[in-house]
Amino acid sequence: MSDASTSTPRWTLSGAIPSAAVVALLFCAAGLVFSRVDIVLVALPLIACVALAWERRPRAGAQTSIHAELADHPEAGLLRYELEIAPGDAEQVQLRVAVLGDPIGEFLIGAQEAGGIPGTVPIIHSGPQELLSVQYRLIGRDAAFVSAVSPRLPVRRAIPARFSPIDSVPLPPVLHGLTGTHVSSRPGDGGEFRDIHPFTPGDRLRRIDWKATARRAQAPGDLYVRRTTATADATVLLVQDSRDDVGENVASWNESSSATQGLSSMDVAREAASSLAAGYIRVGDRVGFQDLASSSRAIQHGGGSRHLARLLRAIELTGPSGPPLHRIRAPLVVPGALIYVLSTFLDEEAGRMAALWRGAGHRVIAVDVLPAGKLNRLPREEVLAHRIILMERADRIRALAGYGIELIAWQDAGHGASRAARLRTLSRPAGVRR
Repeated sequence: MSDASTSTPRWTLSGAIPSAAVVALLFCAAGLVFSRVDIVLVALPLIACVALAWERRPRAGAQTSIHAELADHPEAGLLRYELEIAPGDAEQVQLRVAVLGDPIGEFLIGAQEAGGIPGTVPIIHSGPQELLSVQYRLIGRDAAFVSAVSPRLPVRRAIPARFSPIDSVPLPPVLHGLTGTHVSSRPGDGGEFRDIHPFTPGDRLRRIDWKATARRAQAPGDLYVRRTTATADATVLLVQDSRDDVGENVASWNESSSATQGLSSMDVAREAASSLAAGYIRVGDRVGFQDLASSSRAIQHGGGSRHLARLLRAIELTGPSGPPLHRIRAPLVVPGALIYVLSTFLDEEAGRMAALWRGAGHRVIAVDVLPAGKLNRLPREEVLAHRIILMERADRIRALAGYGIELIAWQDAGHGASRAARLRTLSRPAGVRR
């Protein structure tokens, strides 16, 4: 993928040409005043330089262009890029490059070297972000003419989150799907043994259990069939709260630079949502997606690899955008769906939506995506403020448990071990969960 910009440079004289012209005029004037031909001859080389520079001035209206080409896939946490500049009549290019918002320096390169300028960008976060920005200035022959600084060319990309599908999939209390891989409570084909039942119209002849018929038949013509449970799929809704994005470095919560954030809550949320979506799609369930920050970011329930690609793309594009959206009512959800609410729970909104869904009879699992905070470089007052914020957040999470909402912390100290154990616990039937 490439980004390009084309412009017509506005050339101006550098200080060298006016200075040479002024000095030449001074020598000529001095020669006339003192009647000295040798002094006038000293000015001739300067006059020749000025005339030659004007003759070789850049053409008016000539366009220049810059292309930034990014590799499709990062390698070992690095994304390679290559800049290609068509400098037109310029002899040199002064280049200014910023990576992840931080300038890495200015470079002066020849026009013949501007055809391919390589570099790398470290991949720190997932999601939409500005990876690179480029500006340049053109320098004419002998630095007689210079152009104005070009408009900034930003290179933005959405970086997919790294994830692995979950192995243990919690299910809603009742499965409403007509096909799938999970055992439901209604009779049908494909599941486990249910019971022995008298033959009724509609039962298949191949399901007659002759041994049970021989034991139970009370009259000629009595037949008994073996019934099994039907298989069904689950309907899952992933609700991502992308109204804020806070990093593990608490000192950077008030800063706009993503380079100092460390691991951010949106990184964890994208990884969790992608892992859950891939895990449920893999076992044949139907998954939908909604974003609490925007009513337009919604994908209806579906299954299959193509639907998973749509889900991953939607999750990849999520990011904080605009003021928080306050919803009077929770978004409508398919009856019997299992709802995951992925949030930092630093305010009431996500918990309020989860409580409304739980009150409507859905099984709701709250996924805590707040990374463990690092208090480096924080003064004592800010450490105390951070502690108060976490205490208020803990009260909200305890209130969620009071509504019957289950909780899982996606980012934990066990590097995924306790998360996997918690998912296995949530995957058990309701009577055996602890």
